[in-house]
Amino acid sequence: MPSNIPFPKSHFRVDCGMSSVGFTEVSGLNMEIQVVEYRVGSSNDFSMQKIPGLRKFGTISLKRGLTPNDNEFFQWINTAALNNVERRNVTITMLDDEHNPVVSWKILNAFPSKVDYGTLDAKSNDVAIQQLDLAIEGFSVEFS
Repeated sequence: MPSNIPFPKSHFRVDCGMSSVGFTEVSGLNMEIQVVEYRVGSSNDFSMQKIPGLRKFGTISLKRGLTPNDNEFFQWINTAALNNVERRNVTITMLDDEHNPVVSWKILNAFPSKVDYGTLDAKSNDVAIQQLDLAIEGFSVEFS
């Protein structure tokens, strides 16, 4: 693929220690650096100085279709107890047309913070989607 053409976002793989059922959507891959405002009282400049603070990572949301006997999201979130939960490293990999990795996000110390089975609607033609939200402690980005 030529270097000036962006990658399509529709071809990806998620490895998080679950079965091989694929995911339909991943969101929340973001990081921000919190801004700390500071001013010395004797400063001649009557404005705040801005300095970088702590990093803050988004909540990763994984969505996939609900299939028979698929209870992995619920089992993982049920490992949570006060100050104790099963943490996993998660890898999200964007793939090219030949299924080769082009970029990977290596998620650190993820644990489930929410599971959502969506809305049931007797008039809908949509498939049932389950969502798992992951609290994370960081990630790195690696291009292949």
